Amino acid sequence: MHAVILAGGKGVRLRPYTTSLPKPLVPIGGEHAILEIVLRQLSVAGFTSCTIAIGHLGEIIRAFVGDGSRWGVEVDYSTEENPLGTMGPLLTMRDRLPETFLVMNGDVLTDLDYADVLRDHRASGAPLTIATYARKVNIDFGVLTTDDGRVVGFSEKPSLDYRVSMGVYGLSRSTLEPYTPGLPLGFDELVLDLLAAERQPNAYEFGGYWLDIGRPDDYDRANAEFTVRKQMLLKGA
Repeated sequence: MHAVILAGGKGVRLRPYTTSLPKPLVPIGGEHAILEIVLRQLSVAGFTSCTIAIGHLGEIIRAFVGDGSRWGVEVDYSTEENPLGTMGPLLTMRDRLPETFLVMNGDVLTDLDYADVLRDHRASGAPLTIATYARKVNIDFGVLTTDDGRVVGFSEKPSLDYRVSMGVYGLSRSTLEPYTPGLPLGFDELVLDLLAAERQPNAYEFGGYWLDIGRPDDYDRANAEFTVRKQMLLKGA
């Protein structure tokens, strides 16, 4: 099984932590870089090879990870010279990817079973599988429903429930064939193109632990919770 880790972003939201460190190497709980945790989890899940897409401060990532032998994963690299969006880096390495593989952001902290996402993707026959998570958004205002200049409904500070993308995907290489290597391709563009073509992505619904470390609030929470969740996150590693 093969995984691609997207690790080329600048991590602007996490400055000043990311001024001299690439976002995937920011420490969690003062012990482990998030990328180290991800590589350990992939190894335990049975992934034997991984490509890390690097860009901003990529040489630091390459020096830290090396060939991946510390974690029993064979690691190679793809360098992003210019920003290519979330999915654009995959186009430049398309010819060396297997037909189905895992794609994930390099700043995800979760106990998700990565192997099961890939198995579910293969079984679904869908062009893309998106791992999803339930999030609640609190609106700090009274929300009005209006119609033709009249207020017809009111809700005081409601909460809205959504399923959001976790930044973890199962993908088929053939899904990337219509796109040109070297040109940007965003996750949003890919999903909208698939929907327009009536090739609906598969949703993998997950209810465990998940934080987006690229968000300052989630990063602070991860550091506060890591000690008590370490065994869960690194089980078998």
